[in-house]
Parts: sequence; C-alpha cells; structure tokens
Amino acid sequence: MARAKSSVARHKRRKRILKAAKGYVGGRGRLYRTANETVMRARQFAFRDRRTRKRDFRRLWITRLSAAVRAEGMTYSKFIAALKRAGVELDRKMLAEMAVNDPETFQRVIELAKHNVA
Repeated sequence: MARAKSSVARHKRRKRILKAAKGYVGGRGRLYRTANETVMRARQFAFRDRRTRKRDFRRLWITRLSAAVRAEGMTYSKFIAALKRAGVELDRKMLAEMAVNDPETFQRVIELAKHNVA
C-alpha cells in the first residue's frame, strides 16, 4: 500500500497564503511561516474591525448631528426624542447626511422637532 502524499494540496495552501500576503514587507510577504502568521493576524483584525466600523460610523453620525443641532439651539438627545415623538423614522446616517449635504431639508426637520419638544 502506497502512502498518501500531500504535495498538491500543500502547494495550493502555500500559494493561497503567499498570495494573501502580497505586498507585505520582507519575509512577511515571501516566507511561508511568517506570511501565514501575518495573514492569520490580519484576518483576525479584519473580523474584529468589521464590527468596530459600525460603532465608529454611528459615533461619527451622532457627532455631526449634535454639532448641527446645537447650532440651532437644541441638544442632540432632545432632537432625537422629538423626532421619535413626531413619528419621523429617519436614521442617524440619513440625518447626518442631510445635515452635511442638504441643509435646507435638515432645517425643516429641525423645525418639525422643535414643534414636538416636550
């Protein structure tokens, strides 16, 4: 009985890792072992940061909204509460986009919120 060799599978696996490590400096892009370590770490960061990105964007939108609403003499929390009361279902992303790119429409949303402040 002949023993099984893994040459094709091994070459394929190594090629895949080295291709993923393309552009890395020094041995990290050329040597299999260091490239593999670096690629595994990079993938862990990518996994973690896909979740972090969502938090970061939400923080950005809230900061932009807060600045835009404060310029009109209102706080962010009162603004969001008033919109909820008014039944406005725009999310923070759309509101922040409006505040930056369409100030006239955002001004109308603020007026709507001011009429619903408790």
